[in-house]
Amino acid sequence: MDATAYLAWKRNVYRPAAAHERGDFTTSSGFPVEPVYGPWDVAGAAEANSLPGEYPFTRGIHPSMYRTRLWTMRQYAGFSTAAASNRRYRYLLEQGQTGLSVAFDLPTQIGYDSDDPMALGEVGKVGVAIDTLADMEALLAEIPLDRVSVSMTINATASTLLAMVLAVAKRQGVGWDRVCGTIQNDILKEYIARGTYRFPPRPSLRLITDVFAFCAREVPKWNTISISGYHIREAGSTAVQEVAFTLANAREYVRAAVAAGLAIEEFAPRLSFFFNSHNNLLEEVAKFRAARRMWARMMRDEFGARDPRSWVLRFHTQTAGSTLTAQQPETNVVRVAIQAMAAVAGGTQSLHTNAMDEALALPTESSALLALRTQQVVAYESGLADVADPFGGAYVVEAWTDRIEAEARAYIDKIEAMGGALAAIEHGYQQREIHEAAYRTQRAIEAGAQVVVGVNKFRREQDAPIPTFRTDPAVQQEQVARVAAVRARRDAARVRRALAALGEAARGRDNLMPPIVEAVEAYTTLGEIAGALVAVFGEHREGVTL
Repeated sequence: MDATAYLAWKRNVYRPAAAHERGDFTTSSGFPVEPVYGPWDVAGAAEANSLPGEYPFTRGIHPSMYRTRLWTMRQYAGFSTAAASNRRYRYLLEQGQTGLSVAFDLPTQIGYDSDDPMALGEVGKVGVAIDTLADMEALLAEIPLDRVSVSMTINATASTLLAMVLAVAKRQGVGWDRVCGTIQNDILKEYIARGTYRFPPRPSLRLITDVFAFCAREVPKWNTISISGYHIREAGSTAVQEVAFTLANAREYVRAAVAAGLAIEEFAPRLSFFFNSHNNLLEEVAKFRAARRMWARMMRDEFGARDPRSWVLRFHTQTAGSTLTAQQPETNVVRVAIQAMAAVAGGTQSLHTNAMDEALALPTESSALLALRTQQVVAYESGLADVADPFGGAYVVEAWTDRIEAEARAYIDKIEAMGGALAAIEHGYQQREIHEAAYRTQRAIEAGAQVVVGVNKFRREQDAPIPTFRTDPAVQQEQVARVAAVRARRDAARVRRALAALGEAARGRDNLMPPIVEAVEAYTTLGEIAGALVAVFGEHREGVTL
C-alpha cells in the first residue's frame, strides 16, 4: 500500500466505519494521531535503519543495550535528617536498587542553613537537610563511594554538595578518580521552570563551567551536569518543548564552557541529561529517540566534536510526578508502570519510578519498595530489555521521531534568533510557552476532552485512606542543634580564612571548586559558603517580561 491507497482507504473504508469516534486524537504536543501509519509516513528511512551504538544513536547508545547491562535503578529519596535518609538508602540498596538519588530540602537547594529564618518550616520536608560536611558524612555512612553511584538533584548549590561528597570520599580512602555519580547542576531550567536559584544567571554559569574544568582534572568519572527536561515537563510543557528547551540549554552550557577555555572533548563526554517519562507511551519513545539523534548531530556537526563519546546523549529518566493523582492513588501504580516501560523502550541509562502515594506525601517505605519492584518486573519479566530499540521500525514511532525532531528544531532556531537560551530566558520566552501549554492541558482536563482516570472520569465518592509518610515536626529543632554543635567544635579561624579565600576567588577568575572544597573540609556551613558568593555575585530576583 502507498500513500494514495491509504488516503483512499481512509476516505472510503475508515471514515464511514468511524463516524462516531470517541474523541479528538492528539498527542501532548498537538500531533493529530492517524488511525494507522505506514511507509508513507517515514521520511528518514536511512536514519530509521541505523543500528544501536552507531551515529546518530537513534536506536540506542550501546550496540547491545540492556542485553549486557540493565539500566541503573536509582530511586529518588531524601527526607528529614541525614541519618534517617541513610537508613532508607541502605534499605533500598538491600532490596536491589543499584544507585542512589538524593533529594534535598528547599533550604539546602537554595543555600540557607537550617537555622536561618528563611528555612523556617521547610527543614527536611521535601528532602534531606544538609548543612555541613558532618551531615554528608552521616548521609553516606556505610555507602562505598567507589562502588555505589550517587546522583544529587541539586543546582544552585551543586558545587558545594559535590565538594562535600569528595570530602567524604577522602575520609573513606576512596580516590577521586574512582568516585562516580552525577550532580544535576542545571541552573538554566531553574529560571525557566522550577525556581530554586540563588545567584544571577551569568555567575551561575561560571560555577557550572568551573565544575566542568575541575572534574575533568580531578574527578573524571563524575557526570558534571544532568541537563534537565524533567522539570520543564513537570511545569506543563509538551514533549516537543521538553526536547527543544533542554537541548537549547545544553547548547548554552557547551558554549559557556568553550568560552571559558575548555576543549570540547575535555568535558562533553561527561555531560548527561534528565528526562520525564509521561503517559503517552509511543510519543515518549519517539521523544527519547529524537533527542538522541538531535544531540549527536549538534555535537558533531555544530560544535565539531570528534570523539564519538561527545556525540552520545546519556540520560536518566523519572516517571511523571505531575500525572500522579491524589484520587484513587493505587491507579498511579499503573501509570508509573506504563511510563517506566516507555523509558526502557526509549533507551534510558537510569530510571526512577515514582511511588503511588507521592501526590499525597513523601513515599512510605512500602510504596518506595513497590516502585522499585515495578522497575524489576519491567527488567526481568516484560521482555523489553531483551531487544535494543524494541519499537524501532514501527511506522508510528518513526514518524513521530521525525516530527518531534523537526518541531523541536524549529523551537531551537527561534531561541537562537533571540540570542540563545539565556537571552530567551531573560525575555521570558520559554516560561510563556510552557505556561500556555500547561493552560491548554488544564482546560482540556476541565472540559473532559483529556481523561484523567479517577479525576474527571470513573470517579468514586470517597477513596479509602492509605498510610502516608509524615516528617516529624521536631526535625528542624534537631537539625538546628546539630548545626550549632558543628559551629561550636570547628576551627573558627580556619573557617574565616576559607571564606576569605572563596570571596577572593569569586572576585577574580580562579576556579571556585578548590576554595569551596577547602571551606567544606573546614566544616563551613552551606549557608556561609552561599553567603560568601552572594556578597560577590548578588542574588537573583525573578523579573519576567510578559
